[in-house]
Amino acid sequence: MTNLPILDITQFHDTGSIENFYANDFTTHLLNNRDIISHPHKHNFYLSVLFIEGTGVHEIDFESYQIKPGSVFLLRPGQTHFWKFTTKGKGYIIFHSKEFYEAICQNKNLSIFPFFFSNQNSPCIYLDKNTQALIEPLFVSILNESRSNALLKKQKLVNLIDLIYIELSRLVLKDNFEDLINSKNLTMKLHKFEQLIEEKYKRQKSAIVYAETMNISVKHLNRICKETVGKTTTDLILERVILEAKRQILYSENNLTEIAWDLGYDDYSHFSKLFKQKSGMSPSQFQKMYLQKI
Repeated sequence: MTNLPILDITQFHDTGSIENFYANDFTTHLLNNRDIISHPHKHNFYLSVLFIEGTGVHEIDFESYQIKPGSVFLLRPGQTHFWKFTTKGKGYIIFHSKEFYEAICQNKNLSIFPFFFSNQNSPCIYLDKNTQALIEPLFVSILNESRSNALLKKQKLVNLIDLIYIELSRLVLKDNFEDLINSKNLTMKLHKFEQLIEEKYKRQKSAIVYAETMNISVKHLNRICKETVGKTTTDLILERVILEAKRQILYSENNLTEIAWDLGYDDYSHFSKLFKQKSGMSPSQFQKMYLQKI
């Protein structure tokens, strides 16, 4: 068992001359970087990939998504993932840092896009043929621009990335855009709550403390979670705990008791019971099952 690697853009071949940015066709990307992406890993940057050919499974934070023509995956920094192909994957892949995007789009934050906004939103979008015909040329333009020496290259790349995110956001939100506008205040509070969870989940499991930090009642915080994602405040806190537990069980050198301690549980039996309640198996069963899988 080894620690989960966290990859940086500079580790990838053919990164090019633009700092904090990388683009490639997927076939070349896989060939050139097989050694560093053939096993589960994280990134410290944003990743977007469009598949135009190929089939398989993309495992993201222990959830499996089908790879097929027209599938788009959008990952935030810190997510764990790996690929398993049954037929050769072809398409386009883009990496960029938060700073690369926001230096040009100074009045925008990447969290405005639904696939980056919340941990509860899917990192996978499946395009029909018409939508793929709209999105694919944008990926191609980014690849071509990245290989050019044109003036204002960085500005054009960021604008093309922005267009991809806008078109994909329209696709994701088209069925519930009115609901989103009506509940904008709630969704922003959900976003704040998830940010606080990320900061505090190892030591703080109490919904009361999170509500007090946000200057709202526990009842109101619970209503926010229920109305936006259909879950309780405790559900969201424990989901983050269990996700980190799974990452450490598979990719750290700590034993199960040490992992429980790191996550704020002095009593391993309580931690194990909670893990089984949320995952359907004990930590040791999960470890055995998943190590066989990968």
